[in-house]
Amino acid sequence: MATAAARHILVPEESTCQDLKQQIEQGADFADVAKEHSQCPSGAKGGDLGTFGEGQMVPEFDQVVFNEALNTVHGPVKTQFGYHLLEITARTE
Repeated sequence: MATAAARHILVPEESTCQDLKQQIEQGADFADVAKEHSQCPSGAKGGDLGTFGEGQMVPEFDQVVFNEALNTVHGPVKTQFGYHLLEITARTE
C-alpha cells in the first residue's frame, strides 16, 4: 500500500489560506506559519501529520498527497474541516 508523509496548515477561510501560501512562496518557513496560524492540533508540530496510508485521510487529502509533486505547497484544498495548504514530504508506492 502507498504511504506518504505530509504537513499541513488548516484555516477556516480560503482567502487566509491563499495569503499564507503566498507568504510561504515568498520565503516564510512552512513550519513557522503552521505553528502561528493552523487551527489543527498538528500546528504545534509545524503541521507535521507523520506517515499515513492511502485512505486514512479525507478523500480531498488523498487526491493531492498521492498524486501531486513532493516538496511543493499545494492548496487551498477544501475539506469538511476548512481550507488546507499541504506539503508532501515523502511518498512510497
